[in-house]
Amino acid sequence: MSSLTHIDAAGAARMVDVGDKAVTRRQAVAAGRIDMSAEAVRAIRDGAVAKGDVLAVARIAGIMAAKRTSDLIPLCHPLPLSRVDLALDIDSDGVAATATVATSGVTGVEMEALTAVSVALLTLYDMAKAIDKGMILRDIRLLSKTGGKSGDWHAGT
Repeated sequence: MSSLTHIDAAGAARMVDVGDKAVTRRQAVAAGRIDMSAEAVRAIRDGAVAKGDVLAVARIAGIMAAKRTSDLIPLCHPLPLSRVDLALDIDSDGVAATATVATSGVTGVEMEALTAVSVALLTLYDMAKAIDKGMILRDIRLLSKTGGKSGDWHAGT
């Protein structure tokens, strides 16, 4: 028998049954960044991108993506999210994204936080690609998760 939770004894993909798990408060924080040219950074910072307010659109896209994660990742459970915060911090080399997602439920929100960051960064790329097609999305990762049977986890520990 496989120790992978999304694979059954015959090797077929399956959605894990979480029906008997206890409802607990769960939170996950994920981060990533997009590196870009100084010209693209300047245009975003100055609100000079032809498509509009890049950071506002990316923030909304990331929040919406967190809410739709189960539509994008086949074996994720749909979750009632109680919090989705998405911080976008521009610096001289690009934009850093940090998503904090929470729920009171029977399964964690790691995938929702990672999806929020990924889609926000992809949206930044889409909106600024006319200025810089060589932008690089990188370092998308889980920073922490709290709650649930497996307890708390923090990157680097």
